Amino acid sequence: MSKQGLPATACTGPSAGQAGGVDRRLLWFSLLLAPLLAWSAVRPHDYFTWFLEIIPVFIGLPVAFAVQRRFPLSSLLLVLLWWHSVLLIFGGHYTYARVPLGDWAMHWFGWTRNNYDKLGHFAQGFVPALLVRELLIRTSPLKGSKWLGFLVVSVCLAFSALYELMEWLTAVTSGAAAEDFLGTQGDPWDTQTDMAMALVGAIVAVVVMSRWHDRSMAKVIG
Repeated sequence: MSKQGLPATACTGPSAGQAGGVDRRLLWFSLLLAPLLAWSAVRPHDYFTWFLEIIPVFIGLPVAFAVQRRFPLSSLLLVLLWWHSVLLIFGGHYTYARVPLGDWAMHWFGWTRNNYDKLGHFAQGFVPALLVRELLIRTSPLKGSKWLGFLVVSVCLAFSALYELMEWLTAVTSGAAAEDFLGTQGDPWDTQTDMAMALVGAIVAVVVMSRWHDRSMAKVIG
C-alpha cells in the first residue's frame, strides 16, 4: 500500500512520463503513429478491409489514454503495441495478401503465398501475451504463480480463436467484400495455421520476454 492508502499498482513512478496529467509516452506513441495512419487512409486497396484491420488501433489507443493515470502501461509493452499497430496499418492499407514485404519474402524464400499474415498472427499472440501478463500480474494474485504463463498463453489462444470466428462471421454477412479481410489465398488450413502462429507467438513472449517485462513494469509500479 502507498502512503495515500492506494494499491501499489495504482501508483506511477517518474519514468511513466506523466506531465500535466498526460503520459508523454502515449503522446509520442500517437505522434509517431499518426503519419502512418494518415498514409494508410489514402487510397487503400479496399476501405472496408482497411477499417476492419485497423479498428483495434482506434479502440486500444483511446482506452490507453483513458486509464493512463490509474494503470500506466510499461514502456516495453507500449513499444511492442506500437509495432503491432504498424503491422495492422500496413495490412489494412495493402490487405495482408498484398503487403510488399510479404511479396519480397515470397520471392526470396520461394514460398507459394504471401506470408505477411502469418507475421501478423505471430504478433497477435506475442504482443497480447505481454498485455495479458501485465494485467494479471498487476490486478490479480497470480504474480509469481506457476499458472501465470499457462493462463497467459490460454487467453491468447482463446483470443485468436475468437478473431477467427469474427472473420468467419464477417465473411458470412459481407460475402465477397470480406475476401481481402480473410486473406486465405486458397489455403484450406489458413485458420489453423493462423491460430498456430498466435500460439507460438504467445509462448515465445512468455518464455523469452518475462524478465525484461518484469523490469519494465517495475519502473511504472510504485
